[in-house]
Amino acid sequence: MVAAIGAFAHMRCVSTGSAAMADQYDYDLFTIGAGSGGVRASRVAAAHGARVAVAEEYRVGGTCVIRGCVPKKMLVYGAHFAEDLVDAQHFGWTVTGKSFDWIALRDHVQKDVSRLEGLYGETLANHNVTVFHERATITGDHEITLASGKVVTAGHILIATGARPLVPEFPGSEHVITSNEAFHLDAIPRRILIAGGGYIANEFAGIFNEFGAKVTIANRSDTILRSYDASLRDRLLQISMVKGIEFLFMTEFEQIEKREDGTLLVKLTGHDPREFDAVMFATGRTPNIEGLGLETIGVETGKKGEIVVDAFSRTNVDYVYAVGDVTDRVQLTPVAIREGQAFADSVFGPGEPYAVDHSCVPSAVFSHPPIAAVGMTEGEARNKLGNIRVYQSDFRPMKNVVAGRNERSLYKMIVDAANDRIVGIHMIGPEAAEIMQAAAIAVKAKLTKADFDATVAIHPTMAEELVLFK
Repeated sequence: MVAAIGAFAHMRCVSTGSAAMADQYDYDLFTIGAGSGGVRASRVAAAHGARVAVAEEYRVGGTCVIRGCVPKKMLVYGAHFAEDLVDAQHFGWTVTGKSFDWIALRDHVQKDVSRLEGLYGETLANHNVTVFHERATITGDHEITLASGKVVTAGHILIATGARPLVPEFPGSEHVITSNEAFHLDAIPRRILIAGGGYIANEFAGIFNEFGAKVTIANRSDTILRSYDASLRDRLLQISMVKGIEFLFMTEFEQIEKREDGTLLVKLTGHDPREFDAVMFATGRTPNIEGLGLETIGVETGKKGEIVVDAFSRTNVDYVYAVGDVTDRVQLTPVAIREGQAFADSVFGPGEPYAVDHSCVPSAVFSHPPIAAVGMTEGEARNKLGNIRVYQSDFRPMKNVVAGRNERSLYKMIVDAANDRIVGIHMIGPEAAEIMQAAAIAVKAKLTKADFDATVAIHPTMAEELVLFK
């Protein structure tokens, strides 16, 4: 750690030293990629006094804002109305003539995406960050060449190009869509096959199902959401099947044939060929490193194509850094933002360098119903700690009771028996992610089960279950 801080101190002198030293390069920082991590790093570095430029070949905002978590959450909101309108009748409302217009929702979502893109651009402009709307490639030591042919130099280079959906090659794979294209469909497919068992697959399965599609999930393994607690995975699988989502496990794609009428004939291992109107792949993401020129200066990459970095997001080339999904550490937008902030503060700020803690990161799956988790699963805790206590609440939310919906929620708390410290909280149920944010603070702060017990419940709420575990 001392050596790392010493190296940072030396680089900080290079970037913030004499005017002659500063004039050595066109910019103190050149960021490639204007997603969440790149934008945060660039504006913070500029706020610290650095001369900053950003290159973005697509749209400012990156995956999350343009084609990821933000527009997806808007679709999730839209999908919830399908059940809410049915449930409303049990609360005395009469809803007549209901219908769903996908084009209206799609266009409203894209309109807001454009609004957010503009705000991200304004943020950079307000911090005097130069934005190049074109591709950038590293072409030499401290040198970047833009698609227009313009060559610039920078004291530091930050790579924040994110990742993209991974689609394996097989006969007919050119006919599939990914989450990128799902936001721009001309119509909701009548029958859609989704490949994958992770959060993207399960989220879009819930969305399309609520919009009236017949949804089938095909997964290579026998497990969905493998990083989440087994109890929550099983509960989501059970609820999803009741809602009409079909699951095909231990199967792989052999071939897709596109028919003259546009339908897709899909052959999966162990199954007869079946017709679908769309096939969507959600089988993971791969870092965007192609064409960046990393090999020109010898930046190291890993087995999955990820850029290899240390705890301070620094590559093996001392002036080149990388944050976000392109490093394949924790592929979550808030993590990329934290990494970008830490990089900018550490390299250009006045304080001591610091690294992002990638442990105990809360996460959510915006399925129907949603899942949220922080800390160790029950299995992980047993393997690591041995002696643990598990508290569980399996209940039917009040709203579901009145609506006549049998769907049950499940909350779990994992406690280290040696010191009463809470090491994990896991939940599936309405508003799970909203409730988890505050609970995650408690786990991060290493609070105990006794601390939760001593907190007065807010009644009647679902969240009160967290302080009523017995």
